[in-house]
Amino acid sequence: MKIAIGCDHAGFPYKDAIKKLLEGAGHRIQDFGTDSTDSVDYPDFVHPVADAVEEKKARLGVLICGSGNGVCMTANKHQRIRAAICWNTELASLARQHNNANVVCIPARFISKRKAIDVVDTFVKAKFEAGRHARRVKKISHC
Repeated sequence: MKIAIGCDHAGFPYKDAIKKLLEGAGHRIQDFGTDSTDSVDYPDFVHPVADAVEEKKARLGVLICGSGNGVCMTANKHQRIRAAICWNTELASLARQHNNANVVCIPARFISKRKAIDVVDTFVKAKFEAGRHARRVKKISHC
């Protein structure tokens, strides 16, 4: 599966470990940066990830910032993106199973690198359950 990834300066220390996990599982990664801990504006890295998912150039997206909030809010401005902040594996699983989330947002300042890796692994492996959830997901988009 092709997965897009992006982060800001706070998320950068986690990005390579997450990429290593995903590549080790056979996924192709499209990395939109950033590539250092130098201060950057997170929307500059979020929009390309969200565009890749919306345009089906990537099946899923991974975004990482300090709180997870900025990247999640920005990604969710895209019409066909359902981004979820996940700080544990249960949330990651439910985001995919019940909400058909297509982007996971990691709060790097609030969870360990090991936990972030577990969250992303769970998110990628989980499957949308559809059924009653499909009806609800169809109602998310307002436009």
